[in-house]
Amino acid sequence: MSNASNFHLPVPRLPADIYSHIHDTARRFASDRVRPRAAELDETEAFPAELYEEMAQLGLFGITVPEDFGGAGLDALSYSLVMEELSRGYASVADQCGLVELIGTLLSVHGTKTQREMYLSDVLAVRKRVSYCITEAEAGTDVSGVKTTARRDGPDWRLSGSKIWIHNAPIADYGYVLARTDPDAGNRGMSIFIVDLSAEGVSRGKKEKKMGQRASPVGALHFEDVRLSADALLGPINRGFHIMMSVLDKGRIGIGALAVGIAQAGLDAALDYSKARKQFGKPIAENQGLQWMMADMKKDITAARALVHRAAMTMDAGLPATMDCSIAKCFASDTAVQHTANAVQIFGGSGYIRGFEVERLYRDAKITQIYEGANQIQRSIIARELLKA
Repeated sequence: MSNASNFHLPVPRLPADIYSHIHDTARRFASDRVRPRAAELDETEAFPAELYEEMAQLGLFGITVPEDFGGAGLDALSYSLVMEELSRGYASVADQCGLVELIGTLLSVHGTKTQREMYLSDVLAVRKRVSYCITEAEAGTDVSGVKTTARRDGPDWRLSGSKIWIHNAPIADYGYVLARTDPDAGNRGMSIFIVDLSAEGVSRGKKEKKMGQRASPVGALHFEDVRLSADALLGPINRGFHIMMSVLDKGRIGIGALAVGIAQAGLDAALDYSKARKQFGKPIAENQGLQWMMADMKKDITAARALVHRAAMTMDAGLPATMDCSIAKCFASDTAVQHTANAVQIFGGSGYIRGFEVERLYRDAKITQIYEGANQIQRSIIARELLKA
């Protein structure tokens, strides 16, 4: 009963035709341009810049960034629709959409007028590639463990430290780097800096070889006494931790939607295969055991999608959304892993062979349980929010 006052039934904020338009745009693009290249991109690990340029022209970057700043001016529900459809085509492409959304949010909400004019249009048009730089060897889930430091040097700053497993690190032009500016202040002593990754003192580690989402490049960045001008500081000094954390709820909506897209692609493939594949003189779709597997897939994917949409609409309503976002991300990513595994099972031996879509989907799904906060952490957040009541 203690949580009864927290009940709310979120509703969409925008007219239905707007959601229909952005959803259909993303679905057509994913079906026509992304999915046909997914196997090739997974194999070559290429960065599909031309696809991202097309996405920018279609308005698929910066979904929630205000129109005045060059974005689509839509909402988190619209963002979730785009992420799911892009991921249904190929999760690495959706990943890039999510990264640009987070950086676009940082700039549009916390950037100065000068920073927005200097960086935001290039980010949304993907003329400049960006990376979101938090994780370190001893600071993954525990962001308070960040060791990278920025110290005063007259009016400027000197940045030193290393980041690992950073999305786009091998190819990014700019990094949005969380660094410690007050070593004695814990989470209240961190700030964000916009760093030109071609600057003296910046070096890149090797590109990592990943299990899945292989066309989404990841690597390390090293900063050795990098000089930064005063206007490299994004947002107030010593508020970086709180600013970075402020975009994670939206990030979890994005990853939840991405996971739903992967799971839906797995179900689509399983349905098609089960109707075509014959054993004992009949399509395997006629076997009750497989029918129940696919029924469970449909059931859980529908629930995951509803949880993602609920979290998005809660955020759009300006209501506390942290618990809903963690529930959505956790459930959707667990669903993606469980049911892409079931899709592989339905394909039998073929599902275990490289070149079959479900094998890639299974690999792509796993990271959704890990990034944007591991699911064990999501469960801790859910429990923490429950115990506040």
